[in-house]
Amino acid sequence: MARLSEHGIRLSSMSPSFLNSNSTSHTWPFSAVAELIDNASDPGVSAKQFWIDVVHETDHLCLSFIDNGSGMTPNKLHKMLSFGFTEKGSGRASQQAIGVYGNGFKSGSMRLGRDALIFTKNGGCQTVGMLSQTYLESIKAQAVIVPIVPFNQQTNILHEGSGKY
Repeated sequence: MARLSEHGIRLSSMSPSFLNSNSTSHTWPFSAVAELIDNASDPGVSAKQFWIDVVHETDHLCLSFIDNGSGMTPNKLHKMLSFGFTEKGSGRASQQAIGVYGNGFKSGSMRLGRDALIFTKNGGCQTVGMLSQTYLESIKAQAVIVPIVPFNQQTNILHEGSGKY
């Protein structure tokens, strides 16, 4: 069934195969790493430290990117994981961010691997989001589905409106 806007207009969907083809915009793995580092240094994020590590997780090598920035609200994470959306470029010229197309995280993370699991904390709200080619293939998805789950840090209660975006 097609997804419809609040006005009954059919919404476009994006094929999961786009994730792989989109990653080819980074011809070199280090440009993808640079993209992720750049995101942590954007105005409004305020990260002062950044750690990159390789972790073994059930017979898989995983890259871990951690920063001490301000984190994202569930809404901001949803926007960051949406294609073509960016809030960059609206700041002062002296703090201009590099990216302006809303594609860097998606292209960079999918260049480095098939799955990205994002953990973020903003205030008392922790949020987990997943951009995963493996997941989309396993459910035979016809469109890109990005599960996002926010929950209260103190009570571990899911926030209203949590689910798939």
